[in-house]
Amino acid sequence: MTLYDDAVLVLKAYEHQEDLRQYYVDHLSAHPDDGMWKACTDGHVTASALVVDPARGRVLLTLHKKLGMWLQMGGHCEPDDRTLAEAALREATEESGVQGLSLLPGGPVRLDRHPIPGPCTQHLDVQYAALAPPGAVEAISDESLDLRWFAYDEVADVADTSVVRLVEATRERLSV
Repeated sequence: MTLYDDAVLVLKAYEHQEDLRQYYVDHLSAHPDDGMWKACTDGHVTASALVVDPARGRVLLTLHKKLGMWLQMGGHCEPDDRTLAEAALREATEESGVQGLSLLPGGPVRLDRHPIPGPCTQHLDVQYAALAPPGAVEAISDESLDLRWFAYDEVADVADTSVVRLVEATRERLSV
């Protein structure tokens, strides 16, 4: 199975945000060769993961170097990624430096479509949540200006609506 095939299956199984989910499926149908890759100027699927420490009621956000915004970890899919979940976990591990992350069961937590500057017009982000192990230690990557843990109720003070909604959806899945 290819990453494209996995993405189509994941999106068809996703039971929320019906209009946006259908937009993603239609986009991939229209772009079977490049809809997963940043070379697709009509937009492409990306994978991200919110790093969560439920025991301490907090999330780890990165101050994105290019955008200057507090965001969850994530980015472009790579040719070695076999699944969207694998891409999200890879991105979360690379950008957070936290070893031993595991994805929250149940598949994606949210979808988020957002415009981006440059030759590509949009990211079609498939958002997961990654559970931090006890005693997790973060390390800033080349893509970050900073990494910081925020209590759930602090996120709205530093991040945009997309991140706030991702935290809310993650907390709902966690029942916290």
